[in-house]
Amino acid sequence: MRSGVWVALCGLCLGVGATAAVPPPLKPEHLEVARLPVPSPHWAYLFDFSFNNETDGRVYLYDGDAGRMLGQFEVGYYPNLAISPDGRTSAVATTYWSRGGHGQRTEVLEWVDNTSLTVRGEVVLPLNRAQVGAVTPYNLSYSPDGRFVYSTSLTPASSVVVVDVAGNRIAGEVDTDGCVQAIPLAPYGFAALCESGRLLSIHLDAQGHETGRSLSAPFFDIDKDPVFVQSVPNETGAYYVSFHGEVHAVDVTGPEPRFAPTWSLLDAKDRAAHWRPGGQQMIAYAPGASRLYVAMHQGGEGTHKINGTEVWVYDTKTHRRLARWPIDVAHLGGAIALLATQDAEPLLYVATENSALLVLDAKSGVQKHVEAKMGQTLWFMMNSRP
Repeated sequence: MRSGVWVALCGLCLGVGATAAVPPPLKPEHLEVARLPVPSPHWAYLFDFSFNNETDGRVYLYDGDAGRMLGQFEVGYYPNLAISPDGRTSAVATTYWSRGGHGQRTEVLEWVDNTSLTVRGEVVLPLNRAQVGAVTPYNLSYSPDGRFVYSTSLTPASSVVVVDVAGNRIAGEVDTDGCVQAIPLAPYGFAALCESGRLLSIHLDAQGHETGRSLSAPFFDIDKDPVFVQSVPNETGAYYVSFHGEVHAVDVTGPEPRFAPTWSLLDAKDRAAHWRPGGQQMIAYAPGASRLYVAMHQGGEGTHKINGTEVWVYDTKTHRRLARWPIDVAHLGGAIALLATQDAEPLLYVATENSALLVLDAKSGVQKHVEAKMGQTLWFMMNSRP
């Protein structure tokens, strides 16, 4: 009896198996790298210092119009960042160790393809690359035509490594006599900021070799009112802001640097209330609107690293303050970094000490987007020029 039932059940199973449709094999998956669309002048590269895991810094590409992140790429330990004049490449000078946070150290200049955010090549640098917390546009910079990249070094002896982009090689290294940064000069060369309050101009030939140097007159007094090393590029050079709120416009388009008369961010009432600039990237400039933006706070001597409770807006032609935009410090933290896009209808990016990100209309101050949390430590932001 049992054997008969078993035979019947087996026969049923065989019959069902014989008539059931066999599903087609799954289509194999292939990993692909997406390509970004045509860049917008409102895109921004947001540098996350990753303070909790400093060997794994990140750069996020953010669309200020859509209010969303488009992608990211890793930038290692205390990196310096520059965007090529054509906007197609990000140069990243950074440090890696063979065992993560220890082991053999390698300094490298990596080329990141800005259409895919992937590394497409590298040049190994000497082990004296400047690893600095005060990130500026001039720790790493391109020559105006994109032929060279200037990578700053500090051990504490200072120098600049000149990298031939097309040749993918080091063309030379130039001693800068204690001066730092590399503000590009045309056609080739750079200006460096000195502790004496002067600019050192070094001129190069088409092979990247030094042809001459000169030292300017002082344009600020380091003992009375030093400037922040965190300057912002303008049409002819850069704006520097001092600890006490003086604006220094530096013009490097001629054979020697020229310095416009200084003007102040503050009036007597502001000084009496102890308003000062402060933060990490405390100034931004929108050439399309002739606007300068400064993160301001109330404090005394030694508070130059305190982040902004307000953003003050100035007309760079009249030197008149146009607006004061408060920051919701209680919920977002103080303003640590500012970036203005370079087009005729600019956006203002504001990163806070709590890693919130605000995107504002740079003319009206109207808030367009807010990200409550964008990474760990957004200390620096950059975008391509149109």
